[in-house]
Amino acid sequence: MSTKTIIVTRPSGQARQLIEVLTNSIEQSGLAKRSLPEIVSLPLLTIVPKTDDQLADHIATALTDTDLAIFVSPNAIECVMRLLERDWQEFSKKIIPVGVMGGSSKLALQNHGIGQEKNPTPVIIPQNNEQWDSEGLWHELQALGWDWNHKKVIIFKGEGGREWLADTLVKAGAIVEAISTYTRVPLDLDNPAWHAIHEMDFSKSLWLLTSSEAVRYLGQVLQDQFPQGLQSASALCSHHNIADAAEQIGFGEVFTTDPGDEALIKASLAWLMI
Repeated sequence: MSTKTIIVTRPSGQARQLIEVLTNSIEQSGLAKRSLPEIVSLPLLTIVPKTDDQLADHIATALTDTDLAIFVSPNAIECVMRLLERDWQEFSKKIIPVGVMGGSSKLALQNHGIGQEKNPTPVIIPQNNEQWDSEGLWHELQALGWDWNHKKVIIFKGEGGREWLADTLVKAGAIVEAISTYTRVPLDLDNPAWHAIHEMDFSKSLWLLTSSEAVRYLGQVLQDQFPQGLQSASALCSHHNIADAAEQIGFGEVFTTDPGDEALIKASLAWLMI
């Protein structure tokens, strides 16, 4: 294989866009003239939306008296809007504010017209992209000055994941309901996507990691399938929690960058120049 390899571990749909932008950035940077890196898609987890009508009815009913809706990811937004098939402001007589944790989720809201209505839905997001996480969103929510006692909050999420924000809201007095709208299915070990991983030189690999759960699954696979381990491999992580998980499964070099594709691409180019 080529001199260096970048492994994109996002679900296929999300990985495609990142790979396209990363490839274009490499070409424009002039790095390709020296040695064109291999970019490999390894979708460690696949997002499977829940589609049952009972869940859709439950969400619609729950939203009628909700004070705040939080989406933990763009996947949560897409799955909810696919289930409901209605405009956001149709679910309640009052406009329900929306909380998100990062720029990708804000863009997903915009794609569904949320926050761009004639009377815009308030969208609450951490102002600093270095704080695009649960803690950053809670900081913004506190700045609203709300009395959380008896406030009803719905958190749309996938199966599993962190419970920190839900627990924090409950401690503040809110009534919190977490609704799972999708599951994450690990990449089967028989999937051809693993072939390139078996063949590559780990010492010349950079793994783009954007999910702690995906990292933990990777660790399980490595124990059984890759006895050489990750001591010689590098990881580029979009959050310190992901970096902690990467260190735990044995990556020899772990970098943490700001959230967002722009930061991932910039850091990837810097790694290629080493």
